[in-house]
Amino acid sequence: MDIREQLREQCSGCGVKLQHTDPQELGYLPRQAAEKGTAICQRCYRIKHYNEASDAVLNENDFLRILNEIGTTNSLVVNIIDIFDFEGSLIQGLPRFVGQNPVILAINKLDLLPKVTNVNKVINWVQHQAKQYGIRPVDVVILSAKKNLGFDYLIEAIQDHRQGRDVYVVGATNVGKSSVINRLIRDYSDLDEELTISQYPGTTLDVVKIPLERNASIIDTPGIVYHHRLTEMVHKRDLQSLLPQKPIKPAVYQLNEGQTLFFGSFARVDFVQGERQSFTIYHSNAIPIHRTKREKADELYAEHRGKMLAPPNEEGLAQLPDFSKHTLKIARGEKMDISISGLGWIKVNSDQGAIMEVQVPKGVKVSVRPSII
Repeated sequence: MDIREQLREQCSGCGVKLQHTDPQELGYLPRQAAEKGTAICQRCYRIKHYNEASDAVLNENDFLRILNEIGTTNSLVVNIIDIFDFEGSLIQGLPRFVGQNPVILAINKLDLLPKVTNVNKVINWVQHQAKQYGIRPVDVVILSAKKNLGFDYLIEAIQDHRQGRDVYVVGATNVGKSSVINRLIRDYSDLDEELTISQYPGTTLDVVKIPLERNASIIDTPGIVYHHRLTEMVHKRDLQSLLPQKPIKPAVYQLNEGQTLFFGSFARVDFVQGERQSFTIYHSNAIPIHRTKREKADELYAEHRGKMLAPPNEEGLAQLPDFSKHTLKIARGEKMDISISGLGWIKVNSDQGAIMEVQVPKGVKVSVRPSII
């Protein structure tokens, strides 16, 4: 079976095998729709046209199987990473999965960073951070799928490093992978049907092959679900508040020792010890920040969680685990960020040092890193 025959049997949105018998199973396509030439399943049609939520996701073993298969091929790997959640969306152990295949890091969502951001400094920062995880990319490209920025550089990088090979595109959920794939389809392929784009995880459920030329394809893989990201824990309707839709407007707070910031009811950050200093917050501006004294924070949270401290509301809170506490020490002389996966980051502006406590739903990844901006 050639690749085009295979594509006719697969949903071009999510990659699952099409079937016409059971509306409750994945890949269902009504026969009358198939006869009209429709190439996407009913689930993808509803996501694409009505932005309906989908509860279908692959389990971790399926992701590992697909990733491990890449290492047995001779391919170019394009890893899409969300600049808004670098640590949370980075594929842990990527070198082990891809073997000797070259890797391009495509850092998406440039449009969310403040307009004054120095892109070259961000690229240098990405290269440094990737090295800490054992990743040595052949190229790093900063782009915005939403604003159509940086794609010329990505296309050029793929052309330079592909050398006639397949191109595997990998990434976590909600990093904009399908948007990047669709741009590659427009530039590289004569395929008519684009992939399904949705804010919900689990949109792509199996590998989708898009023919490039004889014996070569772009291969889209399912988004990897990392449960340490807040975006994977929240109620579906709270996703929009967490995922910024426009450039972030950093908020600067001058804090005294013993003050607390609440990010809705998603997170609590305490300035436990240190000289008065400023902190710059990079997060979705749809989530309000409330400042209070640390001694009053427990009472405030107990009384106003899900109400004044929202989102999420009480229904959304019921879906989240209880808070877990992380104590972080920022040493003197260091310019560091406190990253909360799926929520954003806090830049510690002073080099005077600080002790911070971060409380987030249990399981959410909290880390300290050199400042990105």
